[in-house]
Amino acid sequence: MAEPVVCTTVEQVREEIGARVGRGARSVGLLPTMGALHHGHLEIARRARAENDLTVVSVFVNPLQFGPGEDFESYPRQLEQDVALLAEVGVDLVFAPDAAQMYPDGTPVVTVTSGAAGTLLEGATRPGHFDGVLTVVNKLFTIVAPGPLTPFRAYFGEKDAQQLLLVQRMVRDFDHRVEIRPVPIVRSGQGLALSSRNQYLSEGQARHALVLHRTLSALAAGGLTLEQARRQVAAEPEVRLDYLVTVDPRTLGFVDPAPGALALVAAWVGPTRLIDNMRI
Repeated sequence: MAEPVVCTTVEQVREEIGARVGRGARSVGLLPTMGALHHGHLEIARRARAENDLTVVSVFVNPLQFGPGEDFESYPRQLEQDVALLAEVGVDLVFAPDAAQMYPDGTPVVTVTSGAAGTLLEGATRPGHFDGVLTVVNKLFTIVAPGPLTPFRAYFGEKDAQQLLLVQRMVRDFDHRVEIRPVPIVRSGQGLALSSRNQYLSEGQARHALVLHRTLSALAAGGLTLEQARRQVAAEPEVRLDYLVTVDPRTLGFVDPAPGALALVAAWVGPTRLIDNMRI
């Protein structure tokens, strides 16, 4: 397939989208990413491609969503490789701005706050993370959105369940003219949820990380209580549990394990923090 057109400025990507819509593209799909793409991203891109005439993938390592001591500087940046992968699935445009393009004055004057729901779970461990996520996603929706007569869809993986819920709430709050399309978690053959951070894992750590999926599966099947599930994860070598909880997927309120609840887990495997989830 043809290489995607790579746009590095807001003006370029808007002009390119406008031109494609003018030539007959009847819908636009957006997949926001930070790059370091893996097969999970590509599955989401394939779905966006199948459902839209024009598919846009953003590649931007957003400094606002990294806290002190996190991996912003070391986060993998491999745009050329990412573009080659996106070409294989037929993506049309790649929007790859730098921080100066997205935040011309450094720290933006206007940011989006994630409210109480953004301070729980991931937000408790990573204060301000979701404010950074929502701020950049809000900008991307504004930049990429076509005219009012052209359907616009944005695609988010269900692995980041809290992020997905907050993005959906932001869309309602801002009346963004975009339809959010959740995409199921993509896993390795052994069950590990695919993540750009998996590449940080040693071979042994990758084996230990499988305890997350194994435990969620047992919890969902009723084979473990919540406390037993926590002990199972915590007992795995090189794994340090942050949280394992069950929540109402509509609100993130804590609930007992029961059909319809969502089990969420976060843990460090060696120095790498991983998350996963599963419906009960």
